[in-house]
Amino acid sequence: MNPVLTQRLVAIAEAANAAGHGNKEPVYQSACEELQMSRATLLKKLNAVRAPKPRKQRADAGETALTRDEALTISGALMETIRGTGKRTLSVEKAIDSLRDNGLILAGRVDQDTGEFAPLSTSTIIRALRQFKLHPDQLRAPAPAQQLASLHPNHVWQLDASICVLYYLKNPAKGVRGDTGLRIMDEREFNKNKPANVAKVVNDRVWSFEGTDHTTGWIYLEYRFGGETTENFTSVLINMMQERGGADVLHGVPRILFTDPGAALKSPTMANLCQALGIQLISHKARNARATGSVEKARDILERDFEHGLRFCRVDNIDELNRLARLWRMKFNRTAIHSRYGMTRTDKWLLITELQLIKAPSVEVCREAAVSAPVSCKVDTFLRIRFRKRQFDVSAVPGIYVGDSLMVARNLYRDDQAQVVLTGEDGFKTFFLVDEVMKDEHGFAVDSPVIGREFRALPQSVTEQHKEEVEQRVYGTQSKEETEAAKKAKAVPFGGRLNPYLDIERDDAPTYLPKRGAVAEVRSPRIEQRPLTHVEAAKQLRDRLTEKGHPWTAQHYQQLVAQYPDGIPADDIETVANALVTAPAIANVVGIR
Repeated sequence: MNPVLTQRLVAIAEAANAAGHGNKEPVYQSACEELQMSRATLLKKLNAVRAPKPRKQRADAGETALTRDEALTISGALMETIRGTGKRTLSVEKAIDSLRDNGLILAGRVDQDTGEFAPLSTSTIIRALRQFKLHPDQLRAPAPAQQLASLHPNHVWQLDASICVLYYLKNPAKGVRGDTGLRIMDEREFNKNKPANVAKVVNDRVWSFEGTDHTTGWIYLEYRFGGETTENFTSVLINMMQERGGADVLHGVPRILFTDPGAALKSPTMANLCQALGIQLISHKARNARATGSVEKARDILERDFEHGLRFCRVDNIDELNRLARLWRMKFNRTAIHSRYGMTRTDKWLLITELQLIKAPSVEVCREAAVSAPVSCKVDTFLRIRFRKRQFDVSAVPGIYVGDSLMVARNLYRDDQAQVVLTGEDGFKTFFLVDEVMKDEHGFAVDSPVIGREFRALPQSVTEQHKEEVEQRVYGTQSKEETEAAKKAKAVPFGGRLNPYLDIERDDAPTYLPKRGAVAEVRSPRIEQRPLTHVEAAKQLRDRLTEKGHPWTAQHYQQLVAQYPDGIPADDIETVANALVTAPAIANVVGIR
């Protein structure tokens, strides 16, 4: 339709609407005669130029016969059949049929007049799932993210590694002859259905290591063989911290290194390097790559802005690839405007202050620190430790005491200082610098007090303070002097309120029934006594006979000697006395006086 006809049709449509219901036909007849077209053609063209009449909304709009419990059951069945790739292997219709067959859902409505049950259609159930916000497409939406902030350049760095899917180099370390240039991994040769081909080049594939400064987004890129190994991550971090010159401005030691929870990044080597440099190593929880979104975005940028060009050029070795990567990162960080702060990444990083920029030691010193872990040192009576054949004063370290063990690491910036590694209440490690003990020609510390000239008392250690506190609690005192007075007075600890035997005094022991047992066959030892001599026996017998009214005579003595020539047993003295009383008398015997 031309503009003139369209304008005329709009006027006719407005006239027909103004005529109202039942009065539109004369308007249509007049327009057919004017435009020389049939009524059907006129109505078709009018419908094309005027807004359609809105449909009347149903009275039950927004209501559904599917209950929320049934929607939860259907949604659960669908969610459990979604693969890791996101493919849903169970259709909604099949899920509904299976759940109905097993009696887990009804998913229908009952006619109130006839009592007939009518199952809901699949489309109705899908609309209900979306209305309840339980559809798998809705449940699989990403969770909201919290934007994390950093304070200044070099405050937080992020580090990650990625496989170059499209490209690989023949590793020159394997001694491959001939062409060792860049190769494209043809999809027809390297795919999931041909794992053997991928396994052949697994050690020859090139990995890109990306590092970013979180505040500025400055991107560091380096390519290496071997994959996500501890050696590669450590080397990349050391290279990233070095001052490289030119427009490659990012360098220095970060305060925090924020990474994924990979085994290489959590290795002792990386931990040793971070501890020696005072870097706080933080790993986000598994399957939460958005936490390190800065370095994840860097991978996307270099794929689109740098690696696409590798398709059109020849790279002979990995050193050449890293040369191109350095040229790219210098230009990109210097020219690309960052959308968050409206400046180039290089210009933003150059705003770093002198206090914020901590220069890194040389590559050799950093590598030595990476393989040397903090060692345990014992605090001696002078509050010193021996580390690397030197003595360091740790009296200023909070919470230490004689005999305490401290983890000590090398200070990479000064040889006359060491770093005591302390773990705070939040679980993070902090570093306390301690100075070397300087000694005079006699081997004494130069700041030691001289005998007869000065006296210098050391501050109380934590254990001494705690000991006083414990003793005051035991004796109920308020000061050290009161405690000493109580101890001198032999005061009872806790004022006698502590009865150590209270448990046995309160013990209500049961009475057990006696147990029947056999008589022991063990015979007690017999004690043999020396027999009495005749004279000893005669003295005892004379007293016994006199008590019984029988005088002692010589005949009794002769009878005693005759019957017991070897002596008289002491236990038989009473029996012998009775025998002498009843025995016949012997004449002409001189008695014993």
